[in-house]
Amino acid sequence: MSQSQEALVSRRSRLLGEKSQLFYDEPVHLVRGEGVWLYDADGRKYLDAYNNVAHVGHCHPHVVEALCRQASLLNTHTRYLHTAILDYVERLTATFDASLSSAILTCTGSEANDIALRMAQAATGRMGVIATDATYHGNTTAVSQLSTRMPPVGGRARHVRLVPAPDSYRQPDAMANGKAFGDAVREAIASLAKDGIGLSGMILCPLLANEGFPTLPSGFFDDAMRAVRDAGGLVIADEVQPGFGRTGSHFWGHQRAGFVPDILTMGKPMGNGHPVAAVVTSRGILATFRNAFRYFNTFGGNPVSCAVANAVLDVIEQEDLVANARDVGAYALGLLRPLAERHECIGEVRGAGLFFGAELVHDRETREPAPDIAEQVANRMRHCGVLMGKTGIHGNVLKIRPPMPFSRDNADVLIGVLDEVLGEVGGVKA
Repeated sequence: MSQSQEALVSRRSRLLGEKSQLFYDEPVHLVRGEGVWLYDADGRKYLDAYNNVAHVGHCHPHVVEALCRQASLLNTHTRYLHTAILDYVERLTATFDASLSSAILTCTGSEANDIALRMAQAATGRMGVIATDATYHGNTTAVSQLSTRMPPVGGRARHVRLVPAPDSYRQPDAMANGKAFGDAVREAIASLAKDGIGLSGMILCPLLANEGFPTLPSGFFDDAMRAVRDAGGLVIADEVQPGFGRTGSHFWGHQRAGFVPDILTMGKPMGNGHPVAAVVTSRGILATFRNAFRYFNTFGGNPVSCAVANAVLDVIEQEDLVANARDVGAYALGLLRPLAERHECIGEVRGAGLFFGAELVHDRETREPAPDIAEQVANRMRHCGVLMGKTGIHGNVLKIRPPMPFSRDNADVLIGVLDEVLGEVGGVKA
């Protein structure tokens, strides 16, 4: 790390706290972005294979122009009438099942998921919530209760139940039809009932992104959904990662997974880096929520945020980015799969659209997870000019989730560098 970087890290620790998270052993000091590329303070260029924040590409000119135009005209809180929020919600909800016709706009996905939990509680009159034991849904007090990465101070709340995250690599039989997952959800429901709490709902990412995006058979969630709804609970789909066409086959992750949620949330990709997020649900559930909570968000759905979010939808449509995700994602997986024949550390290749990666192991026979190799790969890729991450139940799944304009040429670069790095850190087949 250079002296200037060390000074910046030291200053950051002093001002933001020593545990303020940074990616990579040697953090990147970014100063500019364009499309799928990022540039550091020394002018070095990085291929961004990680960010769903800049969903339609860093600093997309159409989105920037929309932001500037509206910011120069009006921006205020949402207790005045303005048409931008209405126009956007109409356009957004047209992409869902007809039952999902109303929305609340917020600033972050954490806020959106917090509201979704409260909606389920208001609609059912019960508190209990179910999630997987390897998930992440945000940073508010309510949703941080669902994360096992940083257990809550004082222990987990009585109304939370976590079920084992599906693992397509180590438990393929349990993945066959979703019955094991459904049974785990039923056990959680019974536990909530026994404690006199009752079920309000289950929240999950339809791609199970933080769980390592396991390969799910068609209809995998059906049994669990039946269990939740038989118990009078609601299904909440967190679309922050799979939404807005990322999987290539559908605009939303729940559509690809084959179910219609009662409530769904979205965040980062919605504003291409501008802080805007949303909760979408039925008119009935929204009315119940508004009767139960005097909810107000000062900046959620302000005119500038709505202009930006609308411009993002423009770009997705005009540049046919869902089709691009389908094409380039399939192409990239086609390049990635042969790497498993050369590198012993690759246990399984998986993904959908522009969300793909590989599970890394120390031993293919025992399937022992290799989070240390995944960490080394991410850091070496950064030094080779490619930014990516890792995720999963064991922290050993390479996470490749680039901006949606990612091209076949970009995929060639990515997989070529990854091939070299895996050879350096993970061992190559003889």
